Amino acid sequence: MSKTIPVYDPRGVVEAAPLSMSHRVKTLTGLRLAVLDNTKWNANKLLRGVRDRLAQKHALGAVNYYRKESFSRFAAPELVEKIRAENDIVLTAIGD
Repeated sequence: MSKTIPVYDPRGVVEAAPLSMSHRVKTLTGLRLAVLDNTKWNANKLLRGVRDRLAQKHALGAVNYYRKESFSRFAAPELVEKIRAENDIVLTAIGD
Protein backbone atom coordinates (compact mmCIF):
# COMPACT_ATOMS: atom_id res chain seq x y z
CA MET A 1 0.00 0.00 0.00
CA SER A 2 1.48 3.36 -0.99
CA LYS A 3 0.79 6.68 0.66
CA THR A 4 0.13 9.82 -1.28
CA ILE A 5 1.63 13.12 -0.31
CA PRO A 6 -0.07 16.34 -1.39
CA VAL A 7 2.18 18.60 -3.42
CA TYR A 8 1.36 22.29 -3.60
CA ASP A 9 2.27 24.52 -6.51
CA PRO A 10 4.07 27.59 -5.02
CA ARG A 11 3.69 29.67 -8.18
CA GLY A 12 0.14 30.70 -7.48
CA VAL A 13 -1.86 32.69 -9.97
CA VAL A 14 -0.74 36.09 -11.23
CA GLU A 15 -3.39 38.39 -12.56
CA ALA A 16 -1.99 41.44 -14.32
CA ALA A 17 -3.01 43.54 -17.27
CA PRO A 18 -0.63 43.13 -20.21
CA LEU A 19 1.59 46.14 -20.91
CA SER A 20 3.14 47.13 -24.19
CA MET A 21 6.92 47.36 -24.42
CA SER A 22 8.64 50.71 -24.77
CA HIS A 23 9.81 51.66 -28.24
CA ARG A 24 13.47 50.94 -28.89
CA VAL A 25 15.63 53.97 -29.49
CA LYS A 26 17.52 54.12 -32.80
CA THR A 27 20.62 55.81 -31.34
CA LEU A 28 22.02 56.56 -27.89
CA THR A 29 23.62 59.80 -29.05
CA GLY A 30 22.60 62.68 -26.81
CA LEU A 31 20.36 60.56 -24.57
CA ARG A 32 20.44 60.86 -20.78
CA LEU A 33 21.29 57.51 -19.22
CA ALA A 34 20.08 56.59 -15.74
CA VAL A 35 22.16 53.98 -13.93
CA LEU A 36 20.14 52.38 -11.12
CA ASP A 37 22.30 50.54 -8.57
CA ASN A 38 20.26 48.00 -6.63
CA THR A 39 22.97 47.80 -3.89
CA LYS A 40 23.86 44.13 -4.46
CA TRP A 41 27.56 43.47 -3.82
CA ASN A 42 28.81 43.47 -7.42
CA ALA A 43 26.02 45.38 -9.16
CA ASN A 44 27.90 48.68 -9.12
CA LYS A 45 31.00 47.05 -10.63
CA LEU A 46 28.92 45.49 -13.42
CA LEU A 47 27.04 48.73 -14.06
CA ARG A 48 30.24 50.80 -14.21
CA GLY A 49 31.68 48.40 -16.78
CA VAL A 50 28.60 48.56 -18.99
CA ARG A 51 28.44 52.35 -18.59
CA ASP A 52 32.08 52.66 -19.68
CA ARG A 53 31.52 50.51 -22.77
CA LEU A 54 28.42 52.49 -23.71
CA ALA A 55 30.33 55.77 -23.26
CA GLN A 56 33.15 54.49 -25.52
CA LYS A 57 30.74 53.66 -28.35
CA HIS A 58 28.08 56.36 -27.98
CA ALA A 59 28.00 60.10 -27.27
CA LEU A 60 25.63 60.03 -24.31
CA GLY A 61 24.12 63.35 -23.28
CA ALA A 62 24.52 62.63 -19.56
CA VAL A 63 24.89 59.79 -17.09
CA ASN A 64 22.97 60.01 -13.81
CA TYR A 65 23.40 57.60 -10.90
CA TYR A 66 20.69 56.44 -8.49
CA ARG A 67 20.62 53.85 -5.69
CA LYS A 68 17.77 51.81 -4.32
CA GLU A 69 17.46 51.41 -0.54
CA SER A 70 17.81 47.64 -0.74
CA PHE A 71 18.16 45.01 -3.44
CA SER A 72 15.25 43.09 -1.92
CA ARG A 73 12.77 45.97 -2.19
CA PHE A 74 11.11 47.79 -5.05
CA ALA A 75 12.47 51.21 -5.88
CA ALA A 76 10.43 53.88 -4.11
CA PRO A 77 7.78 55.48 -6.36
CA GLU A 78 9.46 58.86 -5.82
CA LEU A 79 12.77 57.46 -7.08
CA VAL A 80 11.12 55.91 -10.12
CA GLU A 81 9.43 59.22 -10.93
CA LYS A 82 12.73 61.12 -10.52
CA ILE A 83 14.49 58.69 -12.86
CA ARG A 84 11.67 58.97 -15.39
CA ALA A 85 11.71 62.77 -15.31
CA GLU A 86 15.49 63.18 -15.54
CA ASN A 87 16.45 60.52 -18.10
CA ASP A 88 15.67 59.01 -21.47
CA ILE A 89 16.94 55.44 -20.91
CA VAL A 90 17.72 53.30 -17.85
CA LEU A 91 20.40 50.71 -17.12
CA THR A 92 20.06 48.41 -14.12
CA ALA A 93 21.37 44.96 -13.24
CA ILE A 94 21.78 42.40 -10.51
CA GLY A 95 25.36 41.47 -9.67
CA ASP A 96 26.28 38.89 -7.04
